[in-house]
This record gives sequence, structure tokens and C-alpha cells, in this order.
Amino acid sequence: MGRKLRNGHRESCGLHEWYTGALLEEDALKKAAENGLSSPEFFELCIWLGSQIKSLCNMEESITATDGVKDIESFQLEISGFLREMSCPYSSLVSGDIKDRLREKEDCLKLLLFLSTELQALKILQSKKIKGSRLEKHNEIIQEVQAICDALGLPNSSSSGIPPLLTSVEQKIKDILSKVKNSYVGKSLLTKPLNSNQVERLEKINDALCSEYECRRRMLMKRLDVTVQSFGWSDRAKVKTDEIARIYQPKRYALSPKSTITLAHLLAAREDLSKIIRTSSGSTREKTACAINKVLMGRVPDRGGRPTEIEPPPPEMPPWQKRQEGGGRGGWGATRVGVASKVEVASRVEVASKVAEEVMVAGEAMVIHMVEEEGEDTKDTKLP
Repeated sequence: MGRKLRNGHRESCGLHEWYTGALLEEDALKKAAENGLSSPEFFELCIWLGSQIKSLCNMEESITATDGVKDIESFQLEISGFLREMSCPYSSLVSGDIKDRLREKEDCLKLLLFLSTELQALKILQSKKIKGSRLEKHNEIIQEVQAICDALGLPNSSSSGIPPLLTSVEQKIKDILSKVKNSYVGKSLLTKPLNSNQVERLEKINDALCSEYECRRRMLMKRLDVTVQSFGWSDRAKVKTDEIARIYQPKRYALSPKSTITLAHLLAAREDLSKIIRTSSGSTREKTACAINKVLMGRVPDRGGRPTEIEPPPPEMPPWQKRQEGGGRGGWGATRVGVASKVEVASRVEVASKVAEEVMVAGEAMVIHMVEEEGEDTKDTKLP
């Protein structure tokens, strides 16, 4: 089952970790597929795959064991219902005469391919759900304790359990602190222990802050990508694309949008964190100063763009007058909806005539200019 069932009948399904039947080898699998429903091993494999899939998802249909050749038809009915419920994409397995669906070797391999890949996908989804479980958190705790033991030079034997490791870590830290001054580490920022309710509330607050700052970090990283990409538009940078990528990509992928701050950082915080130091102070600027800060920028022109300063566009046509009450019936005495007055019509005719006159003058001037240019060209090209 760790072989390919398509394109040479070999596909990595990863089922060898769970399946221990007789069809682990490629030759045995091919032979069982050739025999089809007459092969007991093929029956057992289909039943095993169906039971594994049913245990991982809520399905109504199932594939049960058979007593012999006389139950082949009922087995085919169960397979058909099972595949239909799973929305099998192979039409040869879900349509046509039910007795002819698994006669060919290729159809049997398609059946095993579909069931095995569906099982593999369900296993992957299940493993993702386990990551947030208590077992995963327990493994993370063990890894953290082992990292502490490595930093302190202690043997990190996980078989002895976490409590003995923590006891040895505590004793080692006390021995180290006894050799330094009392003010070397500083006092803890939290002077009182936290109860379970306070810990739960702090974890919720930390989750909300981590979500907020993850969004901000993603935005900053996207800005970084766009900025570096804009540098590559210049002609000088186009010939150095590979060099830029070689320098930039490792540093870029080292950045993570996820926050690593946990409740443990709060418990380990010292009193010096409560002192707010300005970013412009001398002690801070010693580590943040760079050469770009010494570059003085000149006066930048005002590019505008303020909404309050934007003027509305000029009207393309004169506005229509509103309907006026009064006046006689018909004629121009009463202005109707969608009908302009005589004054408006006269003004529009005058505007249109002026525009037409300007267009004609411009056209005549262009023709005269073209004629003059042709005359100059003939003079220049005339032979002596």
C-alpha cells in the first residue's frame, strides 16, 4: 500500500504505518487487483479501509465482511452506497451495471486509490486537530524543560518525568544565584501569586493581543515585501535580481508573524520593565542610531490630496431649470419637465456655434501649417 496505484500502479498513500495485511508488497497488490472480487485479500483490504474511514467521519454507509462468493452482490451494493456517500469522482465506480464495476484490474486499483487517499486525508485532518490538545501542550512543556536543562548543563532525561527535572533545575538555579549579588537578577514584577481565574483571564488577554499584533506584523511584512519589490524596478537592480534575492530571502523568511509572548514572560518579568524609557533618550539611541538619521531632507512640495480642498468638476452642460408653476397651456409659456426655455435654447445654440467656429479655425490653421512645412521641405530637398 506504500506504492503507486496509478501511472504504473505506484502511489505513496502512507498506509503502511497502519495497515498490516497481506497486500503491503506491490506484487501481491497487483495480483489481488487482477483477481478482483474473487480475491479474499482484496475483500479484507476494502473492508479495512472502509472501517478506518467510518471511524474518522460520521457516515451512514459501511462496508461489512462477507461469508463467501454468494455475498459478492451485497458487497458490491455496500461499496456503491459507500462511494456515493463519499462523492467518489470515478464514474466507472458509481455508475453503470453494478456487477461490471469491479471486473477490470484498473477499476479495482481506482477503488483502492480513492479509499486509501481519503483515509490519508482524514488522518492528516485528525492530526491537525490534536495539535491544540493537551497532549501537544504536554510535549511542548517537555521540550521547554529540556531546553532549560541544556542551558544549565543538566542531563535532560525525559523518562524520569517533569517534576524531577524541575527539582534539579530549581536546585541548579539556586546554586548559580548564590554566587552572584542579590541585585543581579532584580525583583519580580508580580509580587503576589496568581490564582486559576486570574491565569485564565490573562491568557485570554494575551490571545487577543497576540491576534492584534499578528495582524500588524503581517501588514509590516507586506510593506517590506512591496518596498523591496519596488527597488527591483530600476534598470540597475534588474541585472542584480538573483543577488538581491540571495541576500533578502533568508532574512525575510526568518521573520514570523506569530507572536512568541506567553504568560511565562509575564511571570519572568522584573521591575525594570515597569520603567518607561523614551525612544529618543540617549541610552536608547545608542543602539538604534544609524547613518540614515544624519541625512537632512529638503523641503518636500505639498502634493495636496486633502478632501476639503478638492473642487467639484465643472458641469459638462448648462443645468436644466426646474419646472415653473403658472403660465398658459402649451407653447413656450410654461416650462415642462425635460423642456428648456427659449433663453436656454438660444444660449446653447450660441455656445455650440462658438465651439464649431473654434474647431473650424483650428482646422484651417493646421492645414496652413502643414502646407508651409511641405514648402520648406521642398526647398531643402531642391537640387542646385
